[in-house]
Amino acid sequence: MSFVPNLITLGRLILVPVIIYLIGHQEFEAAFWVFVAAGVSDGVDGFIARRFNVKTTLGAWLDPVADKALLVSIFVSLGMQDLIPNWLVILVVSRDVLIVGAVLISWLIGFSITMRPLMVSKINTTVQIAYAAGVLAVLGFGLEASLASALVLGTYLTGMTTVVSGASYLVDWVRDVSAWETDEAEKQHTVSDN
Repeated sequence: MSFVPNLITLGRLILVPVIIYLIGHQEFEAAFWVFVAAGVSDGVDGFIARRFNVKTTLGAWLDPVADKALLVSIFVSLGMQDLIPNWLVILVVSRDVLIVGAVLISWLIGFSITMRPLMVSKINTTVQIAYAAGVLAVLGFGLEASLASALVLGTYLTGMTTVVSGASYLVDWVRDVSAWETDEAEKQHTVSDN
């Protein structure tokens, strides 16, 4: 049973190229529904993992990777067609590159990083999902006239939460690595004194 949530998460990863294809061919209504299905799968795999206590290390890493792959792909695909502002795409991608870079640097220097989602990051993810769904809905169902001002507000809200989330992760990471390096230096100093 422990593999079921991971299979659902892998299914969400498989939907990434489907959504890219649909957006690239301007099949926005279909892209919206595939995105909704991906969102439902995210809730289902989390529910199963918690309800049946089948949380796994693989799932803890795979779930955020699937979420980010999906969101980044949508933002990049929409940005490449000039359907959302390029500066927003750059912010979304840069934030995730920053986080992945911090994980890689941590691994290279031997620092054991603990992935802990911050509240601001959860808010940011929710805002990004709502924005992506809103853009796809507007394009897919022809709602430009009625939701134009909401999309403008959503654009700036998404940008703001993305910057705050990225900065928060970066500050926490620098603080944690600095504390670790200080501890390592003190250990070496103690060993050399003995």
